Amino acid sequence: MEARNFVTAREMLTQGNWMLTTMDGLPRYEKPPLPTWLTAFSGDLFGMENIAALRFPAALITLALLFFMYTLSRKLTQNKTYALITTLVLGTSFYIIFAGRNGTWDIYAHAFMFMGIYFLFQFFENTRQAYKNALLAGLFIGLSFMSKGPVSHYALLLPFLIAYGIVYKFLGFKKKWLPLIAMLVIIVALSSWWGIYIYMMDTADATRIATKESSRWIGYELKPFYYYWSFFTQSGVWTIPAFICLLYPYLKNKVSNLKAYQFALLWTVVAVILLSLIPTKKSRYLLPVLIPLAMTVGFYIQYLFKNFDTITSKWEKWPVYFNYGLIGTIGLIFPVGAYLYFGNKLDGYYLFYILSSLALFGTGIFIWYHLRVQKFPLVFYGTVAFIMFTINLGFPLSNALLGNPDYNAISRLNDSPIPVYVLDGMAPELVWDYGKISERKSENQLACSGSSQPFGVITYQTKEKSKLNFLKKKFDILSVETFDLNPIDSSRQAYKNRLKADYYIVQRKP
Repeated sequence: MEARNFVTAREMLTQGNWMLTTMDGLPRYEKPPLPTWLTAFSGDLFGMENIAALRFPAALITLALLFFMYTLSRKLTQNKTYALITTLVLGTSFYIIFAGRNGTWDIYAHAFMFMGIYFLFQFFENTRQAYKNALLAGLFIGLSFMSKGPVSHYALLLPFLIAYGIVYKFLGFKKKWLPLIAMLVIIVALSSWWGIYIYMMDTADATRIATKESSRWIGYELKPFYYYWSFFTQSGVWTIPAFICLLYPYLKNKVSNLKAYQFALLWTVVAVILLSLIPTKKSRYLLPVLIPLAMTVGFYIQYLFKNFDTITSKWEKWPVYFNYGLIGTIGLIFPVGAYLYFGNKLDGYYLFYILSSLALFGTGIFIWYHLRVQKFPLVFYGTVAFIMFTINLGFPLSNALLGNPDYNAISRLNDSPIPVYVLDGMAPELVWDYGKISERKSENQLACSGSSQPFGVITYQTKEKSKLNFLKKKFDILSVETFDLNPIDSSRQAYKNRLKADYYIVQRKP
């Protein structure tokens, strides 16, 4: 997905395809263009070959999401500590980290939607500045649609409206109809203008792609209804607190703000139910659920902040000791475990190994000590530090596991002295590495070629090197090399054959 997005951004700059977006020269209208525009602007400023620059807008929008999480949580409860907890939980949840550091468009849709929800909450709650809040809510909800269509409207906005309606009941709403209409006008205008434009300018492709995309929601990656029921595990280190915060009978008499807790819990549960109703399911589609889930977890963590040292029940304390003790133990054994796991692959990475070992070992001691003396706030902040050290010092160590002796970049063909054609297309990663729009040919076009000069052909990789057998009667075919963009060798489970392509040189027989 990231390669598709970056190729589309590159072709905005190189081909001027800002409105009728393309990938490898073909129409790509599956996703609205706002995140691609932002990526293209960043690439133009810092260089299209700079992957960090292309990912930079996603990181910024994630920071904006965290800022609005803090602000909404504080407005909801009037409690700064709770707001800080929810923000830290969200920012250190697994899929938020993943989405915020990769160039995928989901984070844009949900971040813009959450900004819109913040102003929508203000619009519902306050009688003052109704037009301002309505217009800003409409703006950000529309920008969410411009990022990934109606995905976040269904997965984040609709559950919010249901939860808010049940818990807060839209009180004092009668005098806000005009601002509401203005909000809806902005949402409809921002959500529809690009779709109308591409339909008017390229009706055939727009219709074909819309039909294909709508069918994918009911006929692609089909999973059972209960597929998302383990959604709380997607929060990473917060898995156990996330499970406990869903136990309403246990927590309802312990939270500082019961109504706000009911709202956050209902928002989370309704989002999971609505996503479960759609036959097409992927684990990354749970990203919007992590947003209200962080708010729900925040109430449990806040309860532990205030009461952990006075809790007398062993059953109530056991999950806390298990969860955070496990994290602390991982920190303590990391230096030995990492050394045994990486072995001689640490050559060139000893600095990161030493720094990460010192940081995680020290954090492990910090977490265990404060668990022992029952100072839970410091245990929580130590866990956040653990995740930050892991990301900044531990992640670079993963590069020690990379290495593919057969790695061969397809970008070398950019300087080919002969024409190069592509048969059957290429994987998006290969398209990105190729560096320009490929020239595609069908089997019939290749067979009918009247050129007496040699030309190159790229095909999907096959062990038999047989993809061009249909040309053997008229052409001499030389299998030259195989391009392989896998960062790991073929013995590893994550190795992908789709990242390989065969290259042939073809010349007409005398």
